Amino acid sequence: MVSWVAAGAIMFGGVVPYIPQYRDIRQTQKAEGFSTYVCLVLLVANILRILFRFGRYYEMPLLWQSIIMIGTMLVMLNLCTDVRMAAELSTKRRSFLGQRHLDDNVRISNAGDQSRADFDWTYFWSWSRFMDYVQCVLAFTLVAAYITYLLLDSALFVETLGFLAVFTEAMLGTPQLYCNYQNKSTEGMR
Repeated sequence: MVSWVAAGAIMFGGVVPYIPQYRDIRQTQKAEGFSTYVCLVLLVANILRILFRFGRYYEMPLLWQSIIMIGTMLVMLNLCTDVRMAAELSTKRRSFLGQRHLDDNVRISNAGDQSRADFDWTYFWSWSRFMDYVQCVLAFTLVAAYITYLLLDSALFVETLGFLAVFTEAMLGTPQLYCNYQNKSTEGMR
């Protein structure tokens, strides 16, 4: 019984702090106090942790924790994107692959008629559509999975992958700290 409770706490414990944050953003329709880079850090860390499992086995609740956290971060990104786009008055929209598309009857274009990727670092991870975040996460996952597949027999690579997963997650507070510094406030943060 205790092991089931512990496994449940491991799987869902990381998600709990984001529930009040989600509710606050949803109610106030303001996402300025939440850094979407926190989502980026957790997505990268948990994808790397899942890939690490192919090289070195670890407990199933930790795998489920990573899967649940990835889902949670995608939900948070979706909410933040919706809130940001509803509040933003400018017609300039950013996208991951630089595709022209219609979003709320606003035509999207990048640098005139050129169809190119919108990889300006100033706007990285500040895209206008949730689908752009999903495309980026899928691209990262596929590239990382392919590299892992190629180097899975290397113990050094597997251990480095595990280190990068843990190190990335350990840096979780950095994006939020920077967001708070830029805003000169912690308002909206829970």
